[in-house]
Amino acid sequence: MPESVSPTELLALAREAGRRAGLLLRDGRPADLGVAATKSSPIDVVTEMDIAAEKLITGYLSEHRPEDAFLGEEGGTSSGTSGVRWIIDPLDGTVNYLYGLPQWAVSIAAELDGEVVAAAVEAPMRGEAYYAVRGGGAFRVRTGNNPEQMYCRPAAPLEQALIGTGFNYVTAVRTAQAALAQRLIPQVRDIRRSGSAAIDLCDVGGGRLDGFYERGLFPWDLAAGDLIARESGARTGGRPGQGPDGELTVAATPAVFDLLQPLLEELGAWHD
Repeated sequence: MPESVSPTELLALAREAGRRAGLLLRDGRPADLGVAATKSSPIDVVTEMDIAAEKLITGYLSEHRPEDAFLGEEGGTSSGTSGVRWIIDPLDGTVNYLYGLPQWAVSIAAELDGEVVAAAVEAPMRGEAYYAVRGGGAFRVRTGNNPEQMYCRPAAPLEQALIGTGFNYVTAVRTAQAALAQRLIPQVRDIRRSGSAAIDLCDVGGGRLDGFYERGLFPWDLAAGDLIARESGARTGGRPGQGPDGELTVAATPAVFDLLQPLLEELGAWHD
């Protein structure tokens, strides 16, 4: 690792960029953005807010580290020369944001030479932020409180595990995923669908879920949350022997992971 690159410094930048973007999204959301309007200007406003948040993040990070690369959901992608790449989801949980639901977050990960070394997830409507540095543990900060270290839940049998998941917005794919969830439900305590993979991964790390799985995630959906979950003691992966990716992402307490991952493989969670 180059001496000039400190994961702790990268984390500080990620946290501040996430905080600023979170405030922009929370305070800049139009008052008339509601569930009754699902086309035309309301959808455009959300898109504009996505882009505005990503521009804020990339602008702030570029100001401090102009040689870094970016991979952003809203097209803020560029190459760099420093070995550092920022993986950014400026608004994870866009549909929740559109409807005024609180489950949305800003997700920022810093990748060094292909490995994520720092991660920050800002959840303004929860009044919480989550962060981690590789090898340094994961932490949660509630507004007005000191950071507290995050730990995943103690071991539990699969039938007592609360599992989070997400569904695709393509009808045929979502229908197949719902059918799979129907087969999984009898084998676990229950299933939750929050609408934000970044928050779900942090909730595995923070003990609010025993496990999580989803197919179809992009790097910006999972990069930060994956590190936070792992640094909290959870295990993460994809299909057996593989890392988390768009084919399948799984995160869970170690005991649940050992049972959930092969079960998802058997059920075919990795294909439509």
